[in-house]
Formats: sequence, structure tokens, C-alpha cells
Amino acid sequence: MNNMSNQNVQYAWKYHDGTKHSYQSVRTNPHFLDWANQPRLFKVYPSLEPILLPKDIAQTGRPALSVIGLAQPDTTTDAPVSAEDLASVLHYSAGLTRRRAYSGGEIQFRAAACTGALYSVELYAVCGDLKDLDAGVYIFNPADSALRRLRAGDYRGCLDRAAAGEASVRHAPVTLVCTGTYWRNAWKYQARTYRHFGWDNGTILANLLAIAAGRNLPAKVLNGFVDSEVNHLLGLDTDREVALNLVPLGRSPAPAAEFTGKVPSLSLEILPYSRREVDYPAMREMHAASSLANPEEVAEWRKPTLASPAPQPPDGVIPLQPVGEDESPKETIEQVILRRGSSRQFARESISFAQFSTALFHATQGVPADFVNPPGSRINYL
Repeated sequence: MNNMSNQNVQYAWKYHDGTKHSYQSVRTNPHFLDWANQPRLFKVYPSLEPILLPKDIAQTGRPALSVIGLAQPDTTTDAPVSAEDLASVLHYSAGLTRRRAYSGGEIQFRAAACTGALYSVELYAVCGDLKDLDAGVYIFNPADSALRRLRAGDYRGCLDRAAAGEASVRHAPVTLVCTGTYWRNAWKYQARTYRHFGWDNGTILANLLAIAAGRNLPAKVLNGFVDSEVNHLLGLDTDREVALNLVPLGRSPAPAAEFTGKVPSLSLEILPYSRREVDYPAMREMHAASSLANPEEVAEWRKPTLASPAPQPPDGVIPLQPVGEDESPKETIEQVILRRGSSRQFARESISFAQFSTALFHATQGVPADFVNPPGSRINYL
């Protein structure tokens, strides 16, 4: 596979066509849930000691609508990140929020929704020295709300190189890395898991961006990076787990030191997810075909792609009338995240046009991401 294979959309079409549902495929699929082989929901490094994150996290006090889909904090001023900030972002993005016992055991709910409640996305942190946390490469374990240190030292320059010198990474005190774990979701959804990575990771990122905005921390979603370098830094077995996004968080006036050395391989024991795993090569082929091989390819991939202006609206457009700040709900972003659940309680009454307008307005604002060019463009038009 050549270095520019990410430009060959046939790989994506092959995967899309091979994994889409049809009337026939749903009814002829012999797959069943092997409960005795159900994968564990956490990645466990038995030899690594937990580094507990702060428990008493100060709430932002920011109403949810004030931080959803609105302008990001200033990215030119100093925005340090503390261990408490990191704990807040991790907890409200992927942390355990409540537990419920049932006859067969216990259900552990997380902050963000996930297909099948299988939680296929892991969060890692690559940071310099923070307040109350030493520089290192860490993985977040929601089971005990703790970090495990995979590497000691400042490896932010390694991410800067992998991201082709992206300024938000170079100046970030900490960059989060979202990864997708194939088998944890494929146990139920088979080769469709790669589709689910987008949903599962998207719900986490929505929470992450909102909480970061509430804490006045700039954050940006990056899809463009040298996959092999990031996977190697985290010590991933790429037949089982791959990096999906980088999310630089905060801003330091001093850039990360340039990294020119070779990152040693990691050899850490990881408990198996199940007694056995089933491999679905179509997912790995799809990911390999969309991976970026070197910084030059990252820079080429990141060039503006939204050159066309938004289409002109037809006649008879009805302007939205979102509610003003005084009329907006006052529940904080933390309260809204903790109240989230799969079941809904609907009021048996119509919503007003102002409420409808408010929902549309906040759902269609720009997203800070490297695949949105120029910055501030929208990826959806109404």
C-alpha cells in the first residue's frame, strides 16, 4: 500500500458497501452474543500503579447552552491546564457517572453515550509538567478515575512532529488522544465497529469540547497526524487498537521542545479483553487506507477543502428566533451531562418555535477542528 493510499476513496466505498445493513443481511446474519466471552470494558495494565485524579472538582457553573456550539476561548493567551482541569475534562467526557445493580451484576454508566454500552474508545493524555502532575504519557481508567503512566517525561514534541507542526499541539500543555478498540465493540457489532468509532468518539468529543469551553480552555479536534508515530508513542497493538484523534487542550506561551530522538518501544502487560477475539480484517484495511504516513502527507491532507460557499437559501426562509440568555435553561453543563440517559421522558406538549430555533442554532455552529477549513466554517448547511 503506497503512502498516498488515503486518497483512494475505493477503500472507503468497499468498507461502506461491505458493512451496510440490508433487509437480507440483518435476517441472514448468524452472529449471536457469546456472553461467556464478553470483553471487559476497561483496558487494564496490572503492573502500573494508579495515579488518582482530584475528586473534588470545582464546577464551571456555566449553563449548558452557553458552552455548546459557541465560539472557543481565545487561543492566543495563556491557558494553563491543572490536574483538576484534566480530571474534569476526562470525567465528564468518559468517566463513570453512576452504577446500577441488577440480578446479573452491575451496569456502569459513563458520561457519554456509546453503541451497545461497550465503550470502545480509550482516552490518553500526553503532557508536560502540570500543576500536581508530572510530564508523561498516561492512560485514563474510568473504573477508578485514575491515570496510569505509560512513559515518564515530556513527549509533546513527538506529537508536534506527528501533527506536522500544528500550532495548537505545539503550544498545548496537554494533548488528549482518543483511540478505538476493535474487539470491545466487534463482539456485538462485528465489522461494523469501524462505523461505530465515529459515533462513540463523537459523543465523547462533544462533551469534551463543552467542558473545555466551560473551563475557558481552548480545545481543537485533529484528525490529521502521522498514525504510526502516535500509535507507537502509546504502545498500541494496531491489530487491536488505533489512534483516532488528537485534542490539544489549553495553551502555553512556550512551545513544546522539539523531539528529534527515537521513541523506545513499550512492553507492558495488558490483560486480555476476552478469552478469545474474532478478527475482522475489513476494519483494519479501512483504517490503514485512511492513515497518514509522514508530516508532508499530513500537511497536504490538511489543506482547505471547503472552498465552495454555503448555498443560497431559497425564497420564503423563516429566520430562527433562539431564546435570549435570560430565557435560556440554567442547568450547568455538568448537570446536563450527569442527567443524560438512554431513556427519555418527553413532555406531552408541543415545543415553541423559540425552543425549536434554539436547538437548531446550537446544533449547527462551527466545530474547532483541522478538517474544517477555513476555521469557523460549518460542515452542515441548513
